[in-house]
Amino acid sequence: MAGELASKLGAPLVVSDVSRLLVDLNRSIGNPRLHCDAIWNASAQQRRGILERYYIPYRTEVERRVVEAIENGTGVVHVSSHSFTPELDGHLRNADIGLLYDPSREGEVELCKLWKGSLAACGPKLKVRRNYPYAGKGDGLTRYLRERFAPTDYVGIELEINQRHVFEAGTRWVALRKAVIHSLRLALTTWWAQACA
Repeated sequence: MAGELASKLGAPLVVSDVSRLLVDLNRSIGNPRLHCDAIWNASAQQRRGILERYYIPYRTEVERRVVEAIENGTGVVHVSSHSFTPELDGHLRNADIGLLYDPSREGEVELCKLWKGSLAACGPKLKVRRNYPYAGKGDGLTRYLRERFAPTDYVGIELEINQRHVFEAGTRWVALRKAVIHSLRLALTTWWAQACA
């Protein structure tokens, strides 16, 4: 999904395929969910090695790209692409797509409102929810970046896709990806036009 978004929108892509069972790149150092239990039981030296090999390079590269764009005079819309399990702790998740944002940042609120609306047009059967299945201002890379950059420079959105679509694969998964890409393009066009008006 992230690769297609970047390719179709002409945006830079920073991606990692390391399992969150080793290290969750979307958690802050110190978060108890940064590692799974097996890794927490490893030595401090082993955990430090994991951070140095996977975590720090990824997060440093994302932040470098944000800084570079801001210094070049362009604001940043950062879409952090994730998936979520269809069921957690015996509870079914009631969404196909989640758009996570910080409700106190006007640009994020407006972009997610527009994106949700354009998704309704591009994928009318998709259930899209804002700040679901997680709170958009919870611990994550976007929150870390919000703390460093002004709302006028940085807009951070987390795209969450229900893993059942990935597991089902086939034409529905292809259609969902197309709907996400096309709807984001429409939302961004409207959002930029409103910002420039």
